[in-house]
Amino acid sequence: MRYRVGIDIGGTFTDFALLKGAEVVLHKNLSTPEDRSLGVMHGLGKLAGIEGLSLGDFLERCDAIVHGTTVADNTLIEMNGAVTGLITTEGFRDEIEYRRGYKESIWDVRLEAPKEIAPRRRRLTVPERLLFDGSVHKALDEAAVREACRKLRKQNVESVAVSLLFSFVNPEHEKRVARIVAEEMPGVPVSVSHEVLPRAPEYDRTSTTVVNAYVAPRVTSYLERLVDRLQQAGYRHRLMVMQASGGVMTREYIQGAPIRVLASGPAGGVIGSAHVGGAKGCPNLLCVDMGGTSYDMSVVLNGAAPAEAGWNMHHRYLVGVPMVQVETLGAGGGSICHVANGALQVGPASAGSEPGPICYGRGGTQPTITDALLMLGILSADTEFAGGSFSLSRKGVAEAFQRIADQTGGSAEDVAFDCWRVVNANMSQAVQRTVASKGLDPQDMVMLAYGGNGPVFAAIQAEDLGIARVLVPKASPTFSALGTLVANPAIDEERSYLAPAGALDARRLKTLWGELEARAAKFFADANFAADRVTAKYQMKMRYPGQNWSLSFDIQVNTGLGDLSFIDAGIGGRAVEAFNRRHMEEYGHIREGELPEVTCLRLVTSVETPSPKVRSGFTAPVVAARPARSRRANLGDGFKDTPVHSGAGLKPGHEVMGPAIIDETFTTIVVYPGWKARVDDAGDYELNRVAAA
Repeated sequence: MRYRVGIDIGGTFTDFALLKGAEVVLHKNLSTPEDRSLGVMHGLGKLAGIEGLSLGDFLERCDAIVHGTTVADNTLIEMNGAVTGLITTEGFRDEIEYRRGYKESIWDVRLEAPKEIAPRRRRLTVPERLLFDGSVHKALDEAAVREACRKLRKQNVESVAVSLLFSFVNPEHEKRVARIVAEEMPGVPVSVSHEVLPRAPEYDRTSTTVVNAYVAPRVTSYLERLVDRLQQAGYRHRLMVMQASGGVMTREYIQGAPIRVLASGPAGGVIGSAHVGGAKGCPNLLCVDMGGTSYDMSVVLNGAAPAEAGWNMHHRYLVGVPMVQVETLGAGGGSICHVANGALQVGPASAGSEPGPICYGRGGTQPTITDALLMLGILSADTEFAGGSFSLSRKGVAEAFQRIADQTGGSAEDVAFDCWRVVNANMSQAVQRTVASKGLDPQDMVMLAYGGNGPVFAAIQAEDLGIARVLVPKASPTFSALGTLVANPAIDEERSYLAPAGALDARRLKTLWGELEARAAKFFADANFAADRVTAKYQMKMRYPGQNWSLSFDIQVNTGLGDLSFIDAGIGGRAVEAFNRRHMEEYGHIREGELPEVTCLRLVTSVETPSPKVRSGFTAPVVAARPARSRRANLGDGFKDTPVHSGAGLKPGHEVMGPAIIDETFTTIVVYPGWKARVDDAGDYELNRVAAA
């Protein structure tokens, strides 16, 4: 038997999805913040035991290990990245601080600027200047570069970002600066903007490069530790890493720009959602993922979750690499319940996995949403938790909520229910903001819920949003890990090219797309994928004159690399037609008589690899499911004796009428009053609203 393993590290749990033939085996264990590679190896050992193998024999049979990681995200959340310096063109020292005047909350007069990754004392300039065409206006002052390195060295700088004007057209000055930094500051990693984000505008490129320099040492050192442990244990293939763009690629490719793994965990869930939604006949999805630390929202339209490169704000920093669009809220099972200014609040601070919620029995003292769910009877201390990893404990839980009740009034159970209401309202409002910003109506969509806690709240959120149908895959607790197995190896890169659509230089187009092809071919070859297996989407980014944002569209799709014959005299006209269609789709109008301009060339390459098959349909006869037991629970209308079903005992065709609770191995599905759940042919759940709750 051969295996493929998908892994996703969250703030609380590390999730595993093992693909063997058509069967998927799920596993969870607590993350290990002190060294997350230890949690990965522990989980792989557990999977090996499930298969009756030693870890070495198991890894020897693994054809692929695909990994999504939150290391970059956690670095920005915790602000514990490398001491970072910036070397930039003389006169542009403070550009990174202007931030285009952007403020995330324009009505909050108390909102402070984000913490500086590279404060002014570590932002140094050197005399040099390239013009827009790449010609040298002022030669690089190498002595000034060496002096800048000496100043950065005195400040114990651990990582250096280099972003010079128009380096994406001519990178020679940046390359020379990087060589000098390597000489003057041996062992210090260098991030150069022409490799991290080789395109305009200047602020986007500088911001992305600085963030890359800040997170790079932690990401690369983590991946190196994990690869070393895997190889020592017997794994013989390259580690594949999930990217924010929704594709996976080798660790070696990621090391060139580690910023590409930012938000890669949530991206895996979205890719998995699109895969499942397509199989279930649901091309338009509202995807919600509630884990232990955060709540992620995303949208799949027409069966796709496109990645866009541009104004991507993550943790209050602009990151211009291609990213699947995911909005994140600090709301998870570990979100801490507290009183602030006399009002009950939930999150964004989280208990994480160390010490975790009080009910984990690992030393936690602050009440969390998981503790509230235990108080409400939605979770139980009498059943195994997280696949049998441990059992929950009531010790200290009621007392913690009583301390809040002493401040707000009511009983401990009242406070637990109010925490349930607050976190649910926070998530529903966040979803409404997300879909409204895209001009979408949630009532026209199907909700797909995953994560360890997503199915707990899914139906009640759908009720609030006017959604009548909710999908909960059997694999929902480790869905982002499963998504890494669905994602294909992919490389998505851009090159700046600014020209009116009516005056395109075919020779320049061939040069730039040729450079992108050469990079893609190299890394795919290193990963043992032949060039003729590569699907290549040649894209342009265009805008009307005066527009701030560009739109991407395919101008040609090829199987294999190297055929640029589509670049001919008529490419400009075809590009205008394709752009106008795309503009109509996105904005509902086109500007008649205006000639758009090209801002970027993009090449999206990918290779098809085996992925889990998803069945659909309801061919089994409907049978009312018999509950395994009952327990006292509050599902929104007071405590009642509530039927509890065992997920292991539910088969295709079984129907569960709310109010009810379904205890799955790694999650809990709540069927609220006015809802029903039915098991489809694949063993997945579909929840439908049958009456107003």
